[in-house]
Amino acid sequence: MEQRLTMNQPHPPTAEEVNQRLIAQYTEIATLAGGLAHEIKNPLSTICLNMELLAEDFADAATPRDRRALSKIAVVQQECQRLQSLLDNFLQFAKVRTVRFEASDLNAEVRRVLEFFAPKAQESGIELVAYLDPDLPSVVLDRESFHGALINLVLNAQQAMPRGGQLVVRTRTAATGVALELIDTGVGLDKKTAGQIFDAFFSTKPGGSGLGLPTTRKVVEAHGGRISVESEVGRGTKFTIDLPLPPRLTAARPS
Repeated sequence: MEQRLTMNQPHPPTAEEVNQRLIAQYTEIATLAGGLAHEIKNPLSTICLNMELLAEDFADAATPRDRRALSKIAVVQQECQRLQSLLDNFLQFAKVRTVRFEASDLNAEVRRVLEFFAPKAQESGIELVAYLDPDLPSVVLDRESFHGALINLVLNAQQAMPRGGQLVVRTRTAATGVALELIDTGVGLDKKTAGQIFDAFFSTKPGGSGLGLPTTRKVVEAHGGRISVESEVGRGTKFTIDLPLPPRLTAARPS
């Protein structure tokens, strides 16, 4: 008599299972990359220290040969500093950290960033203008990471206005929550560049790490939000952050 074997057919993974798998893979990759970066930092620190000692030895260079050596040492020191900065930015970008979400006043967080940035803005000839909606509902934030994300954006605006200008910061209610806009009168971006600025390691600035804006996007998305950019060469750039409301506030919000 012929026997038929019945085998359990595998079920396709659910969206939640796929999401959890991707999170686990990302965490593993981020941990490995962070470990590699730390391993690079140790010998790099040794190189930098020895270059400082060499620079001291050649500080009183009297011969053309010694002056050439001192010049080469300075180049290596500059590259060491650039690599250290790149590694620090990468570790910040790849870091897997515990977040602490709590109900927060977005306007208060914006004011805190603007107060921090005000001296640098004055020094750079940048006028800060804030239009903050007094009736803005609370949002859920990890204040530390969100503060860093906003700092990245205002520093990006400053670099886009080397001759000064105006930075307008505005909060408002939006269809799905609240929105935060940062509008500068800087040099602006062409369409192709605007489409790449959130890509890791892409930078329009010489020596830039290309990780500031990708880190900002990562933080915003961790809050369940999204960040977008509109720009025009010669006129300026607008970044918009859309954040959702907590579920209970969304349910209570009038339609």
